[in-house]
Amino acid sequence: MAFLSAALGLAFLGEGLWIKAKAELAQILLERAFTQSVVTGKPVKPWRWADTWPVARIRVPRLAASSIVLAGGSGQALAFGPGHLDQTAEPGERGTSVFAAHRDTHFRFLGDLKPGDEIKVTRSDGLTFTYEMTAAEIVRWDRSNIDAQAGGYNLALATCWPLDGTFRGPLRYVVHARLKPSGL
Repeated sequence: MAFLSAALGLAFLGEGLWIKAKAELAQILLERAFTQSVVTGKPVKPWRWADTWPVARIRVPRLAASSIVLAGGSGQALAFGPGHLDQTAEPGERGTSVFAAHRDTHFRFLGDLKPGDEIKVTRSDGLTFTYEMTAAEIVRWDRSNIDAQAGGYNLALATCWPLDGTFRGPLRYVVHARLKPSGL
């Protein structure tokens, strides 16, 4: 029984380490593809079989956090980085741009954000927009109240709740931010 418990523990540890290692390696490949996208002005896939491509870089200077954002919110995309949800505004455009990511990898820093923190988003066309965190809330996944068509220039970052949880549940943690007047 002790051997079985130890083997299961090692298997879970190995799986956890693999997920984190895959996420870190993917960000290196995504960074290269994003840089090429900015230079060429065309989407560049990070690897041949990818069904997504980098569309932005999100940075929180105070926390020294940075991540490449992928097109779409599919499970495939979220396995490698935050996803820019389809049919939401592009960063810097009117409406709400929504990014989603896993709480244990690319958005593990969300719980450390504070109102007033700057969130910088660089699009693949090279333009950078500066948002200011205004609030955070815990909501049910189907009642987020995120309005993609809202007036103004908004950003929403969403991940699972609780932030230190290990199982999927119905709650999400959503950070809200507004484009700073001098955000471009």
